[in-house]
Amino acid sequence: MRLVIITYGTEGDARPLGALGRALMDAGHQVRLLGAEGTLYAAKALGVATTALAGDIRGGPDAGGEVADTVAKGGDFANTAQALARIANTNAEAWLRETVAAGQGCDAVIVSGMAAFVGLSAAEHLGVKAIGAGMIPITPTRAFASPFLPPAQVPGFLNRSSHALVNGLLWRAFRKAINAARAEVCGLPPRREGWTSHPMLYGVSPSLLPRPDDWPANAEVCGQWAPPSPDWSPPPALEAFLAAGEPPLYFGFGSMSGFDQGRMLDAIVGATAGRRALFYPGWSGIDPAALPGNFFILGDTPHAWLFPRTSVVVHHAGSGTSHSAVRAGAPSVTVPFAGDQFFWADRLYSAGVAPLPVKASRIDAGGLSRSLALAQSAAVTLRARELGVRAAAEDGLAHAVGAIERILAK
Repeated sequence: MRLVIITYGTEGDARPLGALGRALMDAGHQVRLLGAEGTLYAAKALGVATTALAGDIRGGPDAGGEVADTVAKGGDFANTAQALARIANTNAEAWLRETVAAGQGCDAVIVSGMAAFVGLSAAEHLGVKAIGAGMIPITPTRAFASPFLPPAQVPGFLNRSSHALVNGLLWRAFRKAINAARAEVCGLPPRREGWTSHPMLYGVSPSLLPRPDDWPANAEVCGQWAPPSPDWSPPPALEAFLAAGEPPLYFGFGSMSGFDQGRMLDAIVGATAGRRALFYPGWSGIDPAALPGNFFILGDTPHAWLFPRTSVVVHHAGSGTSHSAVRAGAPSVTVPFAGDQFFWADRLYSAGVAPLPVKASRIDAGGLSRSLALAQSAAVTLRARELGVRAAAEDGLAHAVGAIERILAK
């Protein structure tokens, strides 16, 4: 089969879909992944064919970078939705043209992230099946509230309604741009309501998020879509650092940017108190030269290789990093900024593998130090190892490939 995958977002959105694309290729299928420029390097390294979509997720508002800035600064749901709408208004037509062109002769379009509505429209125009793929559970359920709302602030009896509310708001934020693109590119009629009947596959761990009993049959929890272990060797300096002492702390906030870098830097240095630590700059903008000598500065390093060699993983609680820490059996300290990060931070805390989240806007050395001590306690360390054993036994990619093949065989 020939499959097109489309997403738009940060590296955390593109990386698991690159892994899914590689797994589909290994099963004999042809795959092309469309995503934001600068987030496709992991897919390229796996040999997945890629196409860069219009826009710049790291640039200014006109280029599409507003989303990264809004999310990183802790913008609430309304502000984030408005930023998403502005990206759609700028790029929806270009994304739809690019997807339709890439999808000529394909058997299905796998849709995800900010570009999902574009992918669904492309599949409709091409007359092929659409399959949703995501790392955030958006299928309505009574089991938990929408991941885009603050955990514990939605009464349980409103959980299911919260999903409908958030999904509806997102569709209305995108609707004008999507309908204009549908008419201009494909000659399709406008849609009043969003899509709800297509299959949804989630690259999340059932050990961390069990499948809700009230989900429809077309929604599946597959397990993490972790890329295969790459043919990768650590730089000699990293290897020497790891061999020189006890497992270090890890600090990394992925694609987050725009926060108070000085406050974060002071908190990290103070809480570490001279202990061995790894720091991954990512998109943070923190100058590694400002860190003392007990820190080793990382380049791009596979989480599957690195995290088992650490004592605690301090991160922003993005879905991918959260799952990688779990799979490695490593305790977490979470510093969520916005969006679904609070949801995953809460899941890690509920699983007993992380203390309560640290508030990014109030982070200081004392609070972060206390969280590190809790994460390194015997009880949390043991629970992290036990959960890691269960998660490592899951084969999310095989599950997803089998599900896609079953869907297209119908």
